[in-house]
This record gives sequence, C-alpha cells and structure tokens, in this order.
Amino acid sequence: MATAYERFNLHTTPEKFYIEACDDGADAVLAIDRVSNEMTLTGKKDVPPSANTRPICGIMGTIRLVAGMYLIVITKKRNVGSLLGHAVWKAVDFDVISYKKTVLHLTENQTHDNKTFLSMINNVLTTDGFYFCTDYDLTHTLQRLANVSHDFQEMSLLERADQRFVWNGSLLREFLAQPELHKFAIPVVHGFVVMKPCRVNGKIFEWILISRRSCFRAGVRYYVRGIDSEGHAANFVETEQIVLYNGGRASFVQTRGSMPFFWSQRPNLKYKPKPLISNNTNHMDGFQRHFDSQVLIYGKQTILNLVNQKGSEKPLEQAFAKMVSGLENGMIKYVAFDFHKECSRMRWDRLNILVDNVAETQDEYSYFMVDTEGKVLSQQKGTFRSNCMDCLDRTNVIQSMLARRSIQSQLQRMGVLHVAQRIEEQADFEKIYKNAWADNANACAKQYAGTGALKTDFTRTGKRTQMGLVMDGVNSAIRYYKNNFSDGFRQDSIDLFLGNYAVDETDGPTPLRIQKDWKFLTLPIIMVVAFSMCIICLLMAGDTWTETLAYVLFWGTAAAVTAAVIVFNGRDFVDAPKLVQKEKMD
Repeated sequence: MATAYERFNLHTTPEKFYIEACDDGADAVLAIDRVSNEMTLTGKKDVPPSANTRPICGIMGTIRLVAGMYLIVITKKRNVGSLLGHAVWKAVDFDVISYKKTVLHLTENQTHDNKTFLSMINNVLTTDGFYFCTDYDLTHTLQRLANVSHDFQEMSLLERADQRFVWNGSLLREFLAQPELHKFAIPVVHGFVVMKPCRVNGKIFEWILISRRSCFRAGVRYYVRGIDSEGHAANFVETEQIVLYNGGRASFVQTRGSMPFFWSQRPNLKYKPKPLISNNTNHMDGFQRHFDSQVLIYGKQTILNLVNQKGSEKPLEQAFAKMVSGLENGMIKYVAFDFHKECSRMRWDRLNILVDNVAETQDEYSYFMVDTEGKVLSQQKGTFRSNCMDCLDRTNVIQSMLARRSIQSQLQRMGVLHVAQRIEEQADFEKIYKNAWADNANACAKQYAGTGALKTDFTRTGKRTQMGLVMDGVNSAIRYYKNNFSDGFRQDSIDLFLGNYAVDETDGPTPLRIQKDWKFLTLPIIMVVAFSMCIICLLMAGDTWTETLAYVLFWGTAAAVTAAVIVFNGRDFVDAPKLVQKEKMD
C-alpha cells in the first residue's frame, strides 16, 4: 500500500513554502509559490539556507480567503494507539499560514471579513476529534479493506480514502490533481477513536472503537436535519468496534443518521422548536437514494427509530414508517421503539426489550471475523441504522448495548471468554467499555449539538442517577443557548471548511455583511429597560401602593408584550447562518 510521509519540516521564505519530508531515506520537498500558488516537487538541495525552519506533523491542505490563499498545517499530534501495527494519531494543534506577507492590500471591510473567515476556520480546527494515519486507511472498515482489489491497495491514501469521511477533502483538492504530491497529503477523519488493551481471564486483547463522521450534509443540530437531494443524511456517523487478539481480528459496524427525508427544525427561541416535514418535495427520491447507498455499502438494513410516538415527534415517526413501507425493499426492516415512553420513571432495564427483539436479526447479520491464519470466518451482512431526533443520546445508548452483545460472541469464538461467561461480569473490561462508549457519545454530541451527551450516566454505570439527571439539565441549558445564539456561526464555519461555500476572488461584498433587521437590536433593549424599571418600581415604592402597582403593571406589561413579540418573531433573533445554501436551511 502506498503510504504518506509522517514527519516534515516547514521552511518559510518570503517567496515560497518548502515542506520537507523527513522520513528515513526521503529527499522530496514540496515547494509552494506564495505568489502564483503553484505547487511543485523538488529536492532538499533547493531549500535556501536562509529559510525559517520549524517541524510540523502534517498538511491539512489549503484554502482561499479574502486575503488570498492560506496553508493549514498540523503542528502537534498525540498518539492514540496502534491499529494492526500502524500508529494512529490525533491532531491536537494547527496553524493557518497566509501566503501573503501582509494584508495592507485589503480594505477595512475586507480585513474584517478575512478575520471572520479565519475565526471560522479556527472554530472547526478547535473542535475536538481529528484523527489520521500515514500508513493505514482509517476511513474504511476492516471488512471493506479485506475485500478490495490489488489495484486498490496500490493506490495512494488520498485516492483510496472513503470520501464520506475525509474532512479535509476540499482542502486537499490541489494535491489530488497532482499525483506526485499525494505522499504529502493525509486524509483526516473527524469523530472519535479510542484504543484500549484489555485483560479477561488472563488473556490480553486490543479493544478499539472508531466513529467516523460524514462530511456530506455536515453541520450543527438545528440547522442540518434530514437529507439532501443526493440522499446524504445529516449527522451520519459510522461506528466500528474492533477486537484484536493473538493475530485474529473481529469488527462490528453500526451507523446512525438523521431520519432520511426532507424535514427541518429551525431554532426560534423556543426550547424545542416544532419539526416540520416539507410539503413541496418528493421525499421518496432522496429516501431511495439514501437506502440504495446504504444497502450497497453495508448490506441489509435494520432501522431502529427511537423517537417519541406522540407529540411533535409522532408525525416524523409515521412518515418514516410509511416511506419504508413504500420502498417495498426486503433488504430494509423498520423497528420503532419509543425510548422515552419505554424507559420512563427510570425503567432503563426495558431497553432489553428492543435488544431482545432484534437479537435474531443481529445473529443473522453477524460480524466480520478473521482467524490467526488470515482466513475469513464470517462477514457482516447488514447493519443497524439507529436514529433519534439528534442521533446522539438515545442512539448511543442503544448502539453500546448492541455492540456489547456482539463482542460477547466474538470473545467467545476467539477463546478469550468461556462459553458460560458473560462480558458484563468482567468488571475491569466493563469499566473500560462503558467509559469509552460514554466518551464516544460526548465526542459526537459536542461536534453536532455543542455540548456533551445526555444520559451518559447510564452508559458509564448501567443505571440512571439523580446526578445524571442534573447534568443532563445543565447540558440541555447550554445546548439551548448555543443552538439559538452561536450555531449560525458554527454552521458557517463547517460550510467554509468543507468547501460548501467558497470565498469569491472578486472584491464584491461577502454574505457576512448582511445587516440584521432594526427590531433585532431595538426590541431586546426595550424589554431589558422595561423589566429593569419594573424591578426598580418594586424596590423603590411610590407614595401609595396604588401608584406603585400602576408603575409595576405598566413596566411589567411593556416587558411581557415585548418578550412576546420577540418570541413570536423568534427566527429573527437567533444566530442564523449567513453562508449556507438555501437547500440546507429549508
């Protein structure tokens, strides 16, 4: 397999960037002209001695902003572990370097816009969860890699990567067009990776959990729901659980993703905005594209729909069930489970109803397993596609339970567990397992909703606690604030980073300069003033109680009416994306 370089030096001169490959025996240097933007391959002898030199860990790619081109490099990495002998790294620090030596050529407005775009790029880069490997394809599952052709194996990491999970794919477009530069390009996935050595019955095995977030229809909680016209689902994540023991390996894959039809849930200052199903779109086209793709990649599908079957979520569940029925595809099975109803009043043991219900299907789907001699013992023939509203909290709980049932069978076949033993009885492993799945939940939730996951106390301990309920309340409050007052910026950041929005090379105004309506500033000021006057009137009573009451009623009514107007026009007061395409916002 073609590999990428692992170690680099960045040499900077006023005219060029020289990125030197420092691997043993390497002489290649990538030269980037800071004026023409041209990329060429050269040798170490061409690096000027006067260049400013520093080590870097990798290249994320390049992007055009208002000031011109920028080079994004990884400046710090942390080793997560080893997968089949290949080091897996987490990118923990980055640098965004301008090709231009100065921004004096920009107007005041352009300078402001350029700073905003830079802060957007940094907003994405500081979102935890970027991983890469220089000599292993981290974007594919073990089963996919075991079923590829010789020609595929000879391709570079950049060419062969699953584009759904390459988060710097847009940044690497210039590299992709020049095959001689592919060894400098590292596909980076976004999500979660944990690797833990575990011991059961004195036998040591490696337990690995990898979640890969799709970069298609990526975004934040309320601004990206449902699917797009190509059938890409919002918040789609492929989660693979891997067990390595004594040369043998096993893998179990699950997916999650937003309900795959056209619906939205735009923030409007209400705690839980009402979801709306589009009335002017042919849902079945995108729906069929989505499941055609899922069946092609993963085989049979069992949908686990965990949304409420009453209230505002009920129409979504009914629409999903109706569309699956309309497909008339024997490869797709639909299971609805009202998570909140079934587990109400802390009855979390009732989750086993769902696990038991799909146990036969899980046995049929099996998992991927290879013995110590490299012989394939079983292939995974289908996946569980779980979803709730956000595909976060409820989804993660169910996925961890299905994954536990899978690893029980895998460890028994590998000879780690005895036939009569239960994985739940292995206290040390259970602690590692539960904490890792809870960490996975937190990572996925922070990337999509802006806070840690809810219900992680159950994932970590196997039971619901009062403190867990309190923490869920705190996280819910933080989610409310972020979803209403900062997620527009986060959505713009993701769209810019992924290339869904390209900065125009002309000098025209950017969408960042769209002005808010007058009421956006005026009404909140009136409400704050009126509420403050109401409090002052209560604290500084007038000559008579009737006078005090009149003032309190007047200012209280003014505050209440203004607040009602603000809530009624809630969409005008939330932080909405400015760069995003209309399709994504409808």
